[in-house]
Amino acid sequence: MSSEDLAEEIRASFPGTEEVIVQYLSGYLVDDAGEEEDVLQVAHYVLKSIAGDRDDVLEKLMLKLGDLLEEQLRARLKNKSQPKLQKLDKVMDMSKSQLSNTIALSEGVDLESINKGKASRVDVKKLEKQEAKLRAKIEKRSRRDLYEGSKLLDAHRKQQTYEELFMKINPLEASASSKNKSKDIHLPSIDVNFGSNRILSGATLTLAHGRRYGLIGRNGIGKSTLLRHIAMREVPVPAHITILFVEQEIVGDDTKAIDAVLKADVWRDHLMKEQTMLDSQLAELDKEGDDKRFEDAREELSSRLSEVHTRLSEMDAASGPARAAALLAGLGFDEADQQRPTRSFSGGWRMRLALARALFVKPALLLLDEPSNHIDLNALAWLEDYLQTWPGTLLVVSHDRAFLDAVATDIVHQHSGRLDYYKGNFTQFYSTKSERDRNMRKEYDTQMEYRKHLQAFIDRWRYNANRAAQAQMKIKILEKLPDLEPPEEEETEQFKFPETDKISPPLLQMSEVTFGYTPDKLILKGINIDVGLDSRIAIVGANGAGKSTLIKILTGELRPMAGHVNRNGRLRVGYFAQHHVDTLISTMTPVQFLASKFPGKSEQEYRGHLGNFQISGMTGLQLIGTLSGGQKSRVAFAVLSLQQPHVLLLDEPTNHLDIEGLDALMAALGKWNGGVIIISHDERFITQVAKELWVCGDGTVKKFKGDVQSYKSLIVSNIKAKP
Repeated sequence: MSSEDLAEEIRASFPGTEEVIVQYLSGYLVDDAGEEEDVLQVAHYVLKSIAGDRDDVLEKLMLKLGDLLEEQLRARLKNKSQPKLQKLDKVMDMSKSQLSNTIALSEGVDLESINKGKASRVDVKKLEKQEAKLRAKIEKRSRRDLYEGSKLLDAHRKQQTYEELFMKINPLEASASSKNKSKDIHLPSIDVNFGSNRILSGATLTLAHGRRYGLIGRNGIGKSTLLRHIAMREVPVPAHITILFVEQEIVGDDTKAIDAVLKADVWRDHLMKEQTMLDSQLAELDKEGDDKRFEDAREELSSRLSEVHTRLSEMDAASGPARAAALLAGLGFDEADQQRPTRSFSGGWRMRLALARALFVKPALLLLDEPSNHIDLNALAWLEDYLQTWPGTLLVVSHDRAFLDAVATDIVHQHSGRLDYYKGNFTQFYSTKSERDRNMRKEYDTQMEYRKHLQAFIDRWRYNANRAAQAQMKIKILEKLPDLEPPEEEETEQFKFPETDKISPPLLQMSEVTFGYTPDKLILKGINIDVGLDSRIAIVGANGAGKSTLIKILTGELRPMAGHVNRNGRLRVGYFAQHHVDTLISTMTPVQFLASKFPGKSEQEYRGHLGNFQISGMTGLQLIGTLSGGQKSRVAFAVLSLQQPHVLLLDEPTNHLDIEGLDALMAALGKWNGGVIIISHDERFITQVAKELWVCGDGTVKKFKGDVQSYKSLIVSNIKAKP
């Protein structure tokens, strides 16, 4: 009886149950349960939450599970009845314990004297295999705890509205008392956990007020978790420091975009409403006579109104509408968009609204998680410029090197459960860290060589009467050497696209192409593009300008209203969609997904192919739904490469990749011999991969004479020039 048999029974009884729960429960029943646990009772409790009112189905399933587990339950009962090991009061080192003086008079055996000098008969390979199984079981349990922990966190968050959470995290009294108080944060020893996973252990969190910190680290290291802990004050940030974390898009409703931004500053909104109410009450009292009780009431209301005016003045509340409009304009919302209800915007635009709301509030500590993932190059250029004059403290997670170079004054490197700090932007960090790593490696290698030399001398002469004293001296030197940790190996990744076969031009051409979803609202007019095997084209422009539409016309997904798209009959096009996650089936493993798309290969061949994109080991056998965004992107690239494409069309391929993954993608595209068209907001990616820059806007696509940096500068100057 295997866990898969149990899983099948659960799926058959309760179809539609989340696969994670099925796998957890079947694994628990077979081999994860503790000896003292009543496994069937625990299973009944978990399944009851799934069953709802279907008690009859639940009882039938429990009977089936009881039959399947009968032999195992009998064995567990037998083990319970056997004598148990007892825990000693203190640790005993048997190697140092003295032999009993009466051992010869009893039936005891002196194991130490018997086994002395005998070689161990332990099968090392079997021992290693058992240790590997144990490690896998521990990891499986930790992943289960992590899943349950994330569900609890989400449930807790959904119970509180933005306003409730804002007022809880940033009390008005605390922020009002922040005058003349330091807004620096220095926490010398913090621990951060998520489920059973240790994210940080004894780490130091230091954020100086007015500095802009870029937080970097590998995918899955816990950067977003750290931001959430800071945002919820689970890390003891001083109460007078206001915090705001931009993580999720805002919920769409009938609120206008401009009003949604104004309402983001909850205390401003609260005080403005109170001011209106106090004005109304005073107006009512003015109609009354000069009675003493009316005079007292007027005086009390006037006093409170004066306090409210003072608070609003300190907040610069009067300039609110103008500031909100300027922020929205910078992020790509024109005047008409600013008056639209938030529900009419897509997820990406709602994310921009969330960003505008945070910038409007101006917290003392602003936390941003991958802000460049949701905005185009135009809005990114504006955001970089805006954040360079940010008055408070900024902590931003980003994989975009150009963004970090433009914005960050310091870099925080999260790794190995700690935080390392570097002055300067990303380029300076990379240079400093590389130099530091080289020096550490050199120091470590030198000491290891010296240790080896000392040990060789000791081994050779320690039992020689003439040299014994020298050997003892060397032993003392060896003992006094500092213990150096071996330097961490630099983590690098490699992607590999298969070499494409040559086909004669023309490959893919657009001639005078015009497209619109309705004849009266054209998106593209008179477009001409010629794509060959040597093409390296980057397309930039504002969201909604028609970049993704252009790509879809090239793939054949959309047909032009006018003009022609000529394709070579042998041409194969690989398309990486911006929302590629939607094309992956979350209930399949990467290996199963590849097999469903490209049948006929062995499991080992699929796993080897996934390995070309760093999906290795057990990751290839995990459900896609449990993978991180970066891992899903890698699976999507593996699917693309199996198509053996001649041309790659990549729509925002960098969004979920960490810096190492991005480097690997750039290197792979540099070596590949096919054509590449990219839509991206990542300046470094465009600079490294593309030879031509085309700008999409006003219904046209034109070649830009200049690099990405000059294009971004042009965008910022145009925005600033607008009244």
